[in-house]
Amino acid sequence: MTATVSKPQLDAALRKAAAVWVQPQGHPSRLVWGVWFARPPLAGSLLVATGGTEQQVPGLVDGAEVQVVVAAPGSRSRLAEISCTARRIEPDAAAATALRTARRNGAAHWHEVFQLQLA
Repeated sequence: MTATVSKPQLDAALRKAAAVWVQPQGHPSRLVWGVWFARPPLAGSLLVATGGTEQQVPGLVDGAEVQVVVAAPGSRSRLAEISCTARRIEPDAAAATALRTARRNGAAHWHEVFQLQLA
């Protein structure tokens, strides 16, 4: 994480973010939507749904090293660039509901959900 960014700053930015840049190792960056979780058991995680009718993120697989770029709220500048490892998960009911709610363009039909632990 960028050294000057506190967890509360990151939390505030990700609550407001419509999308973040995700770059799996060896692949180009993609602008993706995701759902930020600040409460357990997924606290500090960004969930990214892929496949099916959802976004395609080449290289985003279980165990992939990923760079995530978060923009500062209200600007186009980088707030943080965070390295993490993608973990494929089966979303529980609360996570699945949050993903469906965040999906703004029709019904959600994903094949995989990845947890990116950012904080």
